[in-house]
Amino acid sequence: MKRVNRRFIPITFLLLALTPAWAQQASVAPAKTTPVLAGPDEQFGKLFDEVQLKAVFPDSKTFADCTPKSAPSAILANYEKARQRRDFNLKAFVEQNFTLPVTPASGYTSKANQSAMQHIMDLWPVLTRPADARPKPNSPTGSLIPLSKPYVVPGGRFGEIYYWDSYFTMLGLQASDRTPLIRNMVDNFAYLIRTFGFIPNGNRTYFLGRSQPPFFSFMVNLLSETQGRRVLLTYLPYLQEEYNFWMNGKAQLTAQNPAYRRVVRLADGVYLNRYYDDKNTPRPESYKEDVELAKKSKDPQALYRHLRAAAESGWDFSSRWFRDGKNLRTIHTTDFIPVDLNCLLINLERTLAEGYRLKGDQRRAKMYLLLAQQRREAIQKYCWNARRQFFFDYDFVTQKPATVYSLAAVYPLFVKVATPEQAQLVAKTLQRDFLKTGGLTTTLVRTGEQWDAPNGWAPLQWLSIQGLRNYNLTDLANQVKLNWTTENLRVYKAAGKMVEKYDVISTASAKGGEYPNQDGFGWTNGVLLRLLKEQ
Repeated sequence: MKRVNRRFIPITFLLLALTPAWAQQASVAPAKTTPVLAGPDEQFGKLFDEVQLKAVFPDSKTFADCTPKSAPSAILANYEKARQRRDFNLKAFVEQNFTLPVTPASGYTSKANQSAMQHIMDLWPVLTRPADARPKPNSPTGSLIPLSKPYVVPGGRFGEIYYWDSYFTMLGLQASDRTPLIRNMVDNFAYLIRTFGFIPNGNRTYFLGRSQPPFFSFMVNLLSETQGRRVLLTYLPYLQEEYNFWMNGKAQLTAQNPAYRRVVRLADGVYLNRYYDDKNTPRPESYKEDVELAKKSKDPQALYRHLRAAAESGWDFSSRWFRDGKNLRTIHTTDFIPVDLNCLLINLERTLAEGYRLKGDQRRAKMYLLLAQQRREAIQKYCWNARRQFFFDYDFVTQKPATVYSLAAVYPLFVKVATPEQAQLVAKTLQRDFLKTGGLTTTLVRTGEQWDAPNGWAPLQWLSIQGLRNYNLTDLANQVKLNWTTENLRVYKAAGKMVEKYDVISTASAKGGEYPNQDGFGWTNGVLLRLLKEQ
């Protein structure tokens, strides 16, 4: 792409770029209803608080996923009476008034001597949920947001669809010739956009304050590989609405008020994005953990917002977001311009440009190509560290680049916005510092958090491999692939399962984070199968 000189940008483009996104695209945006759906913490108040803080269930997510057997008002009235009795048993009360969630694939056992590829193929039906039944009017509902078409869940404790997980799961579905299931999942995400104006973290009411890394444009492009490029026209209104969500508030930003929700205005008038959450309360699915951490905080609401924003990033949690690079209590996620998020939004802008070109709207096609180019130049300016020769997040509050080395640096290679020289330098650091026996480690520091060393994750291996291939750095790409697939297969041979994350340094069981390592597992299955099918 030719370098754009901002001084000579046509004035019509500038006016469009400064127009609020919702105003630009009102004619093509899908109608949405934006229903008000209360989360379980809002529905059950004091009861929810007591169940979570007394750890009735070892995992905070369990109660958040329970389905009430009667109306919340009736359960709360019964609770107020029952709790006055001396023989009151909180757990018995919950089990009497709620249906506990079923763990996906909990009864599945892998077959002896079955290959990993066949194991994954057999797991697709196990991890696939049928279309959710619509609740009857006035009937009690849990936190699950029903979806009208079948979808694949990750497995383990995760019994709902997850946004960015699903793209990597789809890689395996594509390798399994399951295009109809990919289409169903893309349609479900389009439904969520139509209903809520964005794709939530997952289809749970307690996720309605945040999204996740915006991979929807990649999903649509993946689907177009088997169904043709004109499939972009089908999903163009939804791609546009997702873009509107991330850019919401852009027009009202000033030098004095440079940030609103997920969009940030930098000193030179450039607009980039950050992770955020519209709520500043404890996460219902990690309620006890958040409340305990906030006891030592001077500003609990700010802490909750940073925790939630990290959950939107998918990296919950990582030294990437810590002020001291070591401790979760120093988290300040919303202060960062993340390099990965802005690379993903470049792809969204490019996909919108292609969609409008196919539609015959050259004006909008050119506008989005221009916005993608402006974002690329901003990533180069704010996220490339010439001295360290690596891409980093940018702290726009302190106006300084971050110092934590992480695999987020491969995103500019994945979306082809790095220069060839930068790609070579990033690859050099990956090979010297990140490459381990079992694959690439997520960061170079050990904090006890799951998105730090020594853990490796399937999506980051895929992004790294593809990013390196984009710049013909095939030797390193092949080494990462070999190390990662070998470790996946080793664990499968020993344990008969795929897991959420791997210790790539010592090749022991991966640890860290708020919950045990989960088996299943959607994105591990998808990436491994896709890599194995290449051979």
